[in-house]
Amino acid sequence: MKPIQLISPVDGRVYAERMPLTHAEATAMAARARAAQKPWAARPLAERIALVKAGVTRLNAMKDKVVEEIAWQMGRPTRFGGEYGGVNARTDYMAEIAAKTLAPTMIEDSDAFRRYIAREALGVVFIVAPWNYPYLTTVNTLVPALIAGNSVVLKHASQTMLVGERLAEAFHDAGFPADVFQNVVLDHATTESLIGARAFNFVNFTGSVAGGQAMERAAAGTFTPLGLELGGKDPGYVRADANLDAAVDTLMDGAMYNAGQCCCGIERIYVHASLYDAFVEKSVGWVNALNLGNPFDAATTLGPMAHRRFAKVVRDQTAEAIAKGARPLIDPKIFPADDGGAYLAPQILVNVDHSMRVMMEESFGPVVGIMKVTGDAEALRLMNDSPYGLTASIWTQDYDSATALGAQVETGTVFMNRADYLDPALCWTGCKDTGRGGSLSYLGFHSVTRPKSYHLKKV
Repeated sequence: MKPIQLISPVDGRVYAERMPLTHAEATAMAARARAAQKPWAARPLAERIALVKAGVTRLNAMKDKVVEEIAWQMGRPTRFGGEYGGVNARTDYMAEIAAKTLAPTMIEDSDAFRRYIAREALGVVFIVAPWNYPYLTTVNTLVPALIAGNSVVLKHASQTMLVGERLAEAFHDAGFPADVFQNVVLDHATTESLIGARAFNFVNFTGSVAGGQAMERAAAGTFTPLGLELGGKDPGYVRADANLDAAVDTLMDGAMYNAGQCCCGIERIYVHASLYDAFVEKSVGWVNALNLGNPFDAATTLGPMAHRRFAKVVRDQTAEAIAKGARPLIDPKIFPADDGGAYLAPQILVNVDHSMRVMMEESFGPVVGIMKVTGDAEALRLMNDSPYGLTASIWTQDYDSATALGAQVETGTVFMNRADYLDPALCWTGCKDTGRGGSLSYLGFHSVTRPKSYHLKKV
């Protein structure tokens, strides 16, 4: 068995490496998680909530270390800090709604009958977390799962393997039983074997479509429920009545932030003909003002992509589009840090169409295509011409127009005048190849619990 290595995008060196568990060790780990779950679920809800919040408080105390490690692991500039705003807000909201959401729904409580529906923890929840927002994506499932009374096994992406260690360290320091929350390093074969052996009662996976398909194959016939978020190709549509400056600022940030490595990042933009020229001109100015460089430099606003192979996907898509007639508007010479590897200059493409991979396949990098449209009908057709459906961003001054358009867009979330954002009170979900299931909101608790009916009769 070989160690799993984490190659830093900052300088290409091996930043960390860990040995994966053997099959026997992994089986024993899963058994400990199962044995620990019922005693954990038997604790009062208030106690579970307090321990989860204490774990997040300990994580906040690690801020300096965490911010530095994120930069080394996946390249995000340190000027943006960690992911604490979202981590804290999501934890607080899920903790706030837990008692109401998990409370039994009473149907009848009389001298003759007591009938109600309870929510019961599923058992052992397995989280397979991604590297792009390594803390936020984990917390989306970790927090409600633990609060609801599940034990959790976390397998983090190899690119951010230290994140799982920090989370486990924080939660265990807060008093969590070691077997209730376990961070593990597993290879693909052992992961699939555990799923196939019904070691887990719920699997939450965030990653590629191919990865999601592998999860489904591993779980086939086990009836283990899966939550799958498998990426997106999220569109922005700028209507004729849009606030132009706000649209440029938010959509370009949505396309370029985190080097474009956002599940709900903006990857294609459709602009009404009346605003198209001005939108493109302002967008080019916005992107040219970015500073590509070392993430530890305070002036850097665009760091390297997490791995040179991810950057190659973006370079290949861009080159293919240009060969088919797309026109690049950003001069790479403005970004001398582009080294042909993980450091990649941002790009805006026009003269694009849906025959090009850059407009149809997930890019997950700092490139965006912009197309001119004549109105809502054309924009709607193009927005829906995608195998993905995570979010859609509509720019207009009118709630009713956004609502009417949103009802016709095949997507999980409809934004009006914002993009690339998660609201913990709203369900995070998708359709088509983006996957299935949902996290956050009260429905996030439903994902990690099951209904259990009680029909009690007095005789």
